[in-house]
Amino acid sequence: MNRRENVFALVVLGGPAVALPFAALAQQQRLPVIGYLDSSGVPKWFDAFQNGLTELGYVQGRTVAIESRSADGRASRLADLAAELVRLHPTVLVASGSAAAAAAKSATATIPVVFTFATDPVALGLVASLARPGGNVTGQSNQAPGLVGKRLQVLTEVVPGVSHFGVVWSPSSTQVDFREIQAAAVTLRLVLDSFEVTQPDDIDAAFKKAADRTSGVAVLSGPLIFTHRERVVAAAARHKVPAIYYDEAYSESGGLVSYGPSILGFHRRAATLVDKILKGAKPGDLPVEQPTRFELVVNRKTAKAMGLTVPQSVILRPDQVIE
Repeated sequence: MNRRENVFALVVLGGPAVALPFAALAQQQRLPVIGYLDSSGVPKWFDAFQNGLTELGYVQGRTVAIESRSADGRASRLADLAAELVRLHPTVLVASGSAAAAAAKSATATIPVVFTFATDPVALGLVASLARPGGNVTGQSNQAPGLVGKRLQVLTEVVPGVSHFGVVWSPSSTQVDFREIQAAAVTLRLVLDSFEVTQPDDIDAAFKKAADRTSGVAVLSGPLIFTHRERVVAAAARHKVPAIYYDEAYSESGGLVSYGPSILGFHRRAATLVDKILKGAKPGDLPVEQPTRFELVVNRKTAKAMGLTVPQSVILRPDQVIE
């Protein structure tokens, strides 16, 4: 059985076997139930969350029950999946990513919600502030001061001696990121072009324009672009546009380089926040956590295909080099 599907258990009550959802069975056994809402369909993120729980001593089916639902990249399904999980009356809801967090918050004002990561959670309306979230939601932000500008700086090292770069972004990307990359371009004395992606069919055209007008691009975070990350990476390769991304998932899919906090790390850490809530903490009293460790991932195979020689100064720094 696919571990991301509903889990059922057979219970014999002096007669024929009766199929019960795992959450209902867990409530009979008085186990806390964790609802997990995933927007992206990345299995290893869910695995990382489960590993975090295991490290804290939780055992699936014995000390805790987990009900998982995934939209598999189809954001339109999130509202229905969130409502489905809420009807199971979980002890806490875990939302993977900004879009899932927004769906979970809309679905309930009482069940505690922990988002594994979100871009600008205050602007999204998930929390009142990072220090004092209030309400029933808390989690982790994948933003940090200067992070977007640092990505642009890394790209100038990978593609040295150029002065014209681009930014590929979607309406779901945050304005904070966009303003920060504009400021970084001024500091680095770079001309910056903007290539907006409003639907999947815009992706190839954006990279074609970038190939004609720039020497490389920074790809900003956002649900639309991440959902179609393989299409994004393929377009960059097809048009030979060096690009830097915000998540290692892009580099693993063939993207040139990524720099940012570990998304896997966010999911492992989310287990700690869940643990605090299961032990009585209120989500509104738990400050939203910000990243302190960042990972640089370089895909040398992609660099070679683009005719780029990655400088030793970059090669010696990465947490991961994909050959």
